[in-house]
Amino acid sequence: MLNINDILETVNMIKQENLDIRTITMGISLFDCISDDQKKLESKVYDKITKSAENLVKTAIDLENTYGIPIINKRVSVTPMALVGANCDKDGFVRLAQVMERAADTLGINFIGGFGALVQKGMTRGAQNLIESIPEALATTNKVCSSINVASTKAGINMDAVKKMGEIMKETAYLTRDRDSIGCAKLVVFSNIPEDNPFMAGAMHGMGEPETVINVGVSGPGVVASAIKREGDCDFSHLADVIKKTAFKITRVGQLIAYEASKRLNTPYGIIDLSLAPTPAVGDSVAHILENMGLEKCGCHGTTAALAMLNDAVKKGGVMASSHVGGLSGAFIPVSEDAGMISAAECGALSIEKLEAMTAVCSVGLDMIAVPGDTSASTLSGIIADEIAIGVINNKTTAVRLIPVHGKGVGESVEFGGLLGHAPIMKLSDYSSEEFIARGGRIPAPIHSLRN
Repeated sequence: MLNINDILETVNMIKQENLDIRTITMGISLFDCISDDQKKLESKVYDKITKSAENLVKTAIDLENTYGIPIINKRVSVTPMALVGANCDKDGFVRLAQVMERAADTLGINFIGGFGALVQKGMTRGAQNLIESIPEALATTNKVCSSINVASTKAGINMDAVKKMGEIMKETAYLTRDRDSIGCAKLVVFSNIPEDNPFMAGAMHGMGEPETVINVGVSGPGVVASAIKREGDCDFSHLADVIKKTAFKITRVGQLIAYEASKRLNTPYGIIDLSLAPTPAVGDSVAHILENMGLEKCGCHGTTAALAMLNDAVKKGGVMASSHVGGLSGAFIPVSEDAGMISAAECGALSIEKLEAMTAVCSVGLDMIAVPGDTSASTLSGIIADEIAIGVINNKTTAVRLIPVHGKGVGESVEFGGLLGHAPIMKLSDYSSEEFIARGGRIPAPIHSLRN
């Protein structure tokens, strides 16, 4: 039975605490588009995307009007394009990215993900060609997002792919240097990539997914931060319960929207991703949640423990609210997209080393971190390798989205605008990883991967 206090509480979450549905993402399989003829392939890809998602934006707007819940992004993810365009050369993949962009413009969506490859154990010719095409593809499109899975707990780490992705990041930054290297904001390198992630830049439509599917990403760091602040001076057991109950309420809102969107679009409902996804807006910060627990500044000693508790409590509350929780689900710590993280990085409380430690206990990884433009490709690859190793050893998803901002260095900042926010250029180690990265080959899977 509906309780008036529960209704008023939800209204307050939306009006005062920045609760929203961060994204409705339709996943679309493109396997039936495969063709040896490039023009036929492009035509089929465009037609499949635009036909499958033709009512996505309209339905999201209707749901916003019906329930009064903001739905910030409407997105599409597709089958990893390296599989769909396995016969394409580098130029062919650039053309496919441009077809994806054209489809996104036609639909009126914010982003389209899936321009990617799965290379955790090795690279096919198609995957190699797609990876080579990424810098030009991202420089000539605005809405296309790319994700490359270079490792898994089962396969180990493909260090040849790690090396290559450092070089690709560097080239992408250069080709978009007139826009503060923003192309790198649409490129992410994964270990243990989820097949049902609705968030960009890592969204893709996995091989085990249905023909089409609706995945919803909820948010609400402002709601959690306010709940913690209201509780005042309580112990951690009580605080964990507060977070769990709050996460439950947030997830139920997402469950409602996911169910209704699925029904109206006649598309299977996939998962709710209950990640706390921050924005640069005041009151919408994961860092502020941690500070409300008693940390003077995010990044000080105790931050990793606070984040571990937050992540666990969010998941426990979310799984009670929905039987289909997936994607990434937890707390995101993207530096440029979180007002509190930005502040902590600017004052020196938050370093890249501390961020790396935090990624061992939360969702995603080193996300939206601006670094000096003269950072070498091998250093970028070294950072990728470190973060990916955390995911492989801990049997969790980790990812890297670095932005080597061309022409800028430590002490400067970069402004991306919108949800991408702004970020200070963070200092990296002065010492070289070049010989280590040059070894290549594969770092074997950990012993605990042998579970058969």
